[in-house]
Amino acid sequence: MRSQQYDPDLTPPWKRRTAVPEVPAETDLVVEEITTGFCGAVIRCEKTAQGPTVTLEDRFGKQRVFPMEPRGFLLEGTVVTLVRPAAAAPARPRLTASGSLAVPGARARVARAGRIYVEGRHDAELVERVWGDDLRIEGVVVEYLEGVDDLPEIVRSFSPTPDARLGVLVDHLVPGSKESRIAAEVTDENVLIVGHPFIDIWQAVKPSSLGIAGWPSVPRGQDWKTGVCRALGWPENTGAAWQRILGAVRTYRDLEPELLGAVERLIDHVTVP
Repeated sequence: MRSQQYDPDLTPPWKRRTAVPEVPAETDLVVEEITTGFCGAVIRCEKTAQGPTVTLEDRFGKQRVFPMEPRGFLLEGTVVTLVRPAAAAPARPRLTASGSLAVPGARARVARAGRIYVEGRHDAELVERVWGDDLRIEGVVVEYLEGVDDLPEIVRSFSPTPDARLGVLVDHLVPGSKESRIAAEVTDENVLIVGHPFIDIWQAVKPSSLGIAGWPSVPRGQDWKTGVCRALGWPENTGAAWQRILGAVRTYRDLEPELLGAVERLIDHVTVP
C-alpha cells in the first residue's frame, strides 16, 4: 500500500492550530492564567533557570507566579502568549542649544561680577537664543551697547578686575576696520575683546538655515540691512526681518563657526575662577 504525504490543507478546521498573538507582559496588564483561572495584573517578569516567569496579583492582593508558556493566558477572552517586554532604551541626555549637556532642575546662578558686552540688541538676542541655558548656569549677564565707538571709556567705567572680568563681542572685527582700531585701544588684561568678520550679526546665521542661497552683497552707501531685505525680496522692515532670522536659529548648528568660537571664548574668560 502506497503511503500518502500529509497535506495540511486537508486538516479539518477544528484540528488546525491557529496563530496566537504574543503580548509583552507590561506592568499592570490584566490577564487570566488558562490552567488555574487565576486573574490578576502583571507586577513583574523574571528570568529563571526553568525559563521566564510572570507574577500576577489579583484584586485582593494575592500574588502567584506562572511560567510564561505558549498559549498560557487569556487577554480579554483571547488566548495569548505572554513574552518579556523589550528592555527600555536608556534615556539620552538632553543637550542645550549650544550643544552642552543640560543640567535637569538646575537653578540660575547668582550673577557674577563679570559681564559680556555685545554691540546691539540683535547680538544679545542671538547669544541668548543659543547660549542662554549655559549663561544662567554660569551666572553670566550679557548686556548690549549701542556700537563700540565709546568702548575704551566703557571699559574704564566698568573697572575690570581678576574677579570681575569683562568680555566684549565686536561685529566686523577685521584688520584695518574702525572696530579693530578701537579694540586696540583697550589693553587691560582682564578684558577680552573678540569678534567675527561679518558686517552684521545677521550674517552669523547660516544661509542654509534660512533657506537662502547666501547673504546678498549690498552696495556701499546703502543701509546694509535694508539692502538685504530688498535683495531677498523681503518687506523693508528690518525688525520683522530680524525676527524671521532669529526664528530660524534653533541650535549652534544654525550659526557660523566664527561666531561660535568667539562666544565660547568670552564665556570661558569671564568664568575663570
